[in-house]
Amino acid sequence: MPARDGDLADLQLLTEAAQAAGAIARRFFDGEAKVWDKGDGQGPVTEADLAVNEHLHGFLGQARPGYGWLSEESNPLGNLARLAHERCFVIDPIDGTRSFIDRQPGFAHALAVTDKGAPVAAVVHLPMLDLTYAAVRGGGATLNGKPIAATQPEGPLGATMLVARPALDPVHWPGGVPPVKREFRPSLAWRLALVGEGRFDSMLTIRDSWDWDIAGAALIATEAGARVTDRHGHPLRFNRAEARSPGVVAAGPALHAALMAGLTGDAA
Repeated sequence: MPARDGDLADLQLLTEAAQAAGAIARRFFDGEAKVWDKGDGQGPVTEADLAVNEHLHGFLGQARPGYGWLSEESNPLGNLARLAHERCFVIDPIDGTRSFIDRQPGFAHALAVTDKGAPVAAVVHLPMLDLTYAAVRGGGATLNGKPIAATQPEGPLGATMLVARPALDPVHWPGGVPPVKREFRPSLAWRLALVGEGRFDSMLTIRDSWDWDIAGAALIATEAGARVTDRHGHPLRFNRAEARSPGVVAAGPALHAALMAGLTGDAA
């Protein structure tokens, strides 16, 4: 389906918002940000996360007051007013907070607009690396304004995969662990975008994945020609009450099929 004018306008809005978010994050990255632990195993949060979230909420909410709001740093599971909106912002102010705390540049701002649960506009911006991935439904995907495309390997032999080491434990692969070359990046959104860019052939996470980590980057990878599903092969849907999916698998269609055969034990 061709890109719609409303989706393109939302993409422009997200791009402006992401660039401003990057400027805020850089100030904290070059200085000193307070760090807290959220508790209940949720991990750390910093002043930068909260400052970026506040800016995005104000900027995007003013521009699109009729949209819902789902952000990691805005009580995402408690405030369900977003479910009443067909269109919703899905935001991770800083994806890769631990990397940010450690002064590693591989963190990202992940922004998306969803329509009835499907992403229609997306930006993943890595300010310290000067990388801006973007996509609009039906309009393809870009990196710094230039079109990108996922690789299309025929199978897993020799293919590269962005994946945490525990996810390749044979217990998860009744059909056999795929013979892939493993690498890793800290930001889940960046991992998906890198598949869209074609720098890596696939990515996989076994663990439940929050909407704000994956909604935008899933559109980027999909528009670049990858197939993106949950770990069971089902389509991803966003802005539901639980705001998470059972893992993510992204790769060109043939490799995706082979990976799903390994995960499920069914013949490809």
